[in-house]
Amino acid sequence: MTEKQHVIVPGMIESAAVPLDEPRQSKSWWQATGVPPTIGVYSDRLSPIVTLLSAIFLTVALGSVVGLSTSASKLDRIESPEQALSLMVSRTRDVEEGLKRAPQWEQQLLAWVSSGDAAERAHEIEWYRELAETSEDPLVPLQLAILQAEAGHVSQALLSAHEWASAEHPLPQFADLVTAAYGEGPRHDADQYVLWQAELAEALSAGWFYDRLAERLARRADDTALVARIQEQAAARVDRQFARSHRLTFVELGAMTLGTLVCALLWFRRNEPSNLIRLHEPGVPPPWPGGIGAAVLLRGGAIGAMITAMFLLYVPTDNASLRALAIPLSNVPLLLLAHHYLFRPSGMTFDAGFGLQIGWARAGRLAAAVLAVVAAGLWGGWIMDRVSESLHLTSHWAEWFDADLVWATPSMTAVSLLEYVVFAPLFEELAFRGLLFAILRRKFRFLPAALISAGIFGIAHGYGVVGLLSVCWSGVLWAWIYEKTGSLWPGILAHAINNLLVCLAVMALLR
Repeated sequence: MTEKQHVIVPGMIESAAVPLDEPRQSKSWWQATGVPPTIGVYSDRLSPIVTLLSAIFLTVALGSVVGLSTSASKLDRIESPEQALSLMVSRTRDVEEGLKRAPQWEQQLLAWVSSGDAAERAHEIEWYRELAETSEDPLVPLQLAILQAEAGHVSQALLSAHEWASAEHPLPQFADLVTAAYGEGPRHDADQYVLWQAELAEALSAGWFYDRLAERLARRADDTALVARIQEQAAARVDRQFARSHRLTFVELGAMTLGTLVCALLWFRRNEPSNLIRLHEPGVPPPWPGGIGAAVLLRGGAIGAMITAMFLLYVPTDNASLRALAIPLSNVPLLLLAHHYLFRPSGMTFDAGFGLQIGWARAGRLAAAVLAVVAAGLWGGWIMDRVSESLHLTSHWAEWFDADLVWATPSMTAVSLLEYVVFAPLFEELAFRGLLFAILRRKFRFLPAALISAGIFGIAHGYGVVGLLSVCWSGVLWAWIYEKTGSLWPGILAHAINNLLVCLAVMALLR
């Protein structure tokens, strides 16, 4: 077998033979220009048949992810969806109640940051309806009725209660509770309301659902002392929950403010020859042949998909320690192939090829780059929330609910945080930006290369439409910062911060 030969002449880089996969100079909007020549000696021993089979397998794997995300019920991802949704809705309602008790300036600021309460209630009702279609837990229709009535849809709640009268126990009992609390019929004697309060205490645990129904029953009984006691207990809980959940919001607002200032500075100085956030040379595109790079990506991606499938099939879902190893192990084959076929022939190390050696002298530039891309990500998320709200779209709650972050022991939660905040940012940035995006840049201009790599990155996560768009936006931003800085560190750190903020938000609300 032959090998492509490229030589380095002192004082300049010159190719002995123009590689066939090198893109020509073009002024098209999609084709890359000014691509550096390849450097080094690259093997031709990568079988096209193996590469083609890898491409087919990888395409099938990604297609399976898309098929499962669109056809399979998202509730199947969670072991106890009834308990999970009850916790999520109850805590979310507590936060909204706490917001009503906050100072006016804080209410206005947080109302601007978050989506509208009416839209959130509508999504919660829709999620409960979805759960009620498959769940046999009688508390699900009861909680749905309370949610509907408190959202102003009292007739729907009463209609459901009327249908429960002929159902199995305890639904007739729940029908009496809902009708007594929200109906307009004659008042009952005080002893009957005391009995209903006792039945309610046995049916529902402490929380928003219990408080709302208990307070309604107390008002119907004209028991002002009980109403005051319920409100007092609820106020302590909602204030505590509100404070936990919204401390993180102010951290995000601070990051958005500082990062926006950095972005404005970069914009005003965009035409200056010196780049304020450049961290490493050469950056992208890399000096590797595009054809060999594509073969490495397809083969490494196929092996990684096989390893991931094995983890999904054979590793117990409750074993977070083993599951956390899926990300590094599924990416190691790709990195080994890249080292053997790309980095070593070009005479580069991972540190040089990925721009990981930047030195402490450029720590300020690194911090500015991270702030800029984090702020851009938060702004993008805010805009997508507004657009999704206007289109009545939302990401499914099961996509971001994580049982290990909510219910697991501290040690298991720490393992999950290691997976989300360390392993995922590091290995995903090495694979999707360091290799996939970089190799695409030898063929395409920035935007097509960023969109293609971000699209594959998003599909691999298996989210719905809203989640897919959010992940793709992040992927484009992390590709952009890699292009601008020549280093993967800003993308890795921004990715880690993004995942950490999501994890902390889930834990602050639900744990």
